[in-house]
Amino acid sequence: MENRIYPQPIETVVTPEPVQPQSFDDPAEAVAALRRIYDRNTQFLRDSFAALASGGDTHKRYRAFYPEVGVTTASFTQVDSRQAYGHMPLPGHFSTTVTRPHLFETYLTEQLRLIIRNHGVPVVVQESTTPIPLHFAFLEGTYVDSSVAERLRRPIRDLFDVPDLDGTDDHIANGTFEVGLGEARPLAPFTAQRVDYSLHRLPHYTATSPEHFQNYVLFTNYQFYIDEFVARARQLMAEGGGGYSEFVEPGNFITAAGEDRNPEAGLTRLPQMPAYHLKKPGHGGITMVNIGVGPSNAKTITDHIAVLRPHAWVMLGHCAGLRNTQALGDYVLAHAYVREDHVLDDDLPVWIPLPALAEIQVALQEAVAEVTGLSGYDLKRIMRTGTVATIDNRNWELRDQRGPVQRLSQSRAIALDMESATIAANGFRFRVPYGTLLCVSDKPLHGELKLPGMASEFYKRQVAQHLTIGIRAMEKLAEMPMERLHSRKLRSFTETAFQ
Repeated sequence: MENRIYPQPIETVVTPEPVQPQSFDDPAEAVAALRRIYDRNTQFLRDSFAALASGGDTHKRYRAFYPEVGVTTASFTQVDSRQAYGHMPLPGHFSTTVTRPHLFETYLTEQLRLIIRNHGVPVVVQESTTPIPLHFAFLEGTYVDSSVAERLRRPIRDLFDVPDLDGTDDHIANGTFEVGLGEARPLAPFTAQRVDYSLHRLPHYTATSPEHFQNYVLFTNYQFYIDEFVARARQLMAEGGGGYSEFVEPGNFITAAGEDRNPEAGLTRLPQMPAYHLKKPGHGGITMVNIGVGPSNAKTITDHIAVLRPHAWVMLGHCAGLRNTQALGDYVLAHAYVREDHVLDDDLPVWIPLPALAEIQVALQEAVAEVTGLSGYDLKRIMRTGTVATIDNRNWELRDQRGPVQRLSQSRAIALDMESATIAANGFRFRVPYGTLLCVSDKPLHGELKLPGMASEFYKRQVAQHLTIGIRAMEKLAEMPMERLHSRKLRSFTETAFQ
């Protein structure tokens, strides 16, 4: 029988010197303190791993903690009732762990500014009791050779903390989080570990760094839209930017304003859901993601982008028109959704309605009017507002028609796709303003399917106009004060103060 060597138990835990809590009335100073703790503690973990990889002491465990920001209120402060965030719903102690404060500097500063202003109390920055997993301490793009782990005489889990799925969930966002006796209430919708989890998944799915994502996100289910977006963005950059500073493509290939990029440059193999970023300072530009087909992809990417706290996301894609009066190329502005995608049933039950958000709806409708030159009653000729049904069966037409067609008719649906309701539902769940503007590309219930030549001409003409409308709508939203854009409709009874 093979003899096994059992290492001695680890009795010593090595940590950086503790940091004493500090109170701040200045949000910028509070964020700077969060950054100092985070930078020091992640550097400690990286240095410790490097020392062990070079033959250091494997009889010790190395641990460092996320920074934490908290605030305590003693009264039911009356705030401007028009504000959807920036205030606590009741007295008590609230806190959240923080990761990558340099990435979230603008966001954190604004959230803390509102809390300090609305409640007249300082915020406290300190080390939390949540360890930073070693995997999340490495700098983005770090490569660790597998031979390093093989040289260690103990499993990495004995020496460092690793990602803990028990603490990486969406209970806060889902409204199912239960505060234990004596525990702080959540200040933000996501914990640091949950944020780190998504930040490490985004480059995998999109082949771009989280730092490039903008606050206004367009999703599409067709590569035609991406091709048009890329061509426009490159032209904008070549002509000086037109108000945008950079264009970033998969692989983090950056074209700065004033540069004329070689169209052949870039990745030869694209990731599962490539992302493209037309950037402005302060993340005020537009990100576009090709999510491909299906509700699973739609849920996956919005699960991760949500931690970046964007100001709006909109689905811009093709759909099946369900009414005989619709024509190929007509637009559908979703005002309600039938959810038969099923991927979010456990997180957001189907009995929960998804309200239309006036700010998004108005921006989309105004953009359609501007680009098409139609308005008022004439706009109804090419755009219909109504219910969009989202399903998880791409070949639904092959089933017995009596069931699905009857349900679609009873719901008053005017269009059908596989992604829109999922994106809207996750926007509702994560408090990200959402909307949908689709283009009718076929009418399966009426036998109108595109022939090859028709398809080419349709895509060439309609995609360009549709994308122009989407970009214009996002620019309109970017001009709007954030206090107006973030709707109170998305807030539950006991909300986090952070947006």
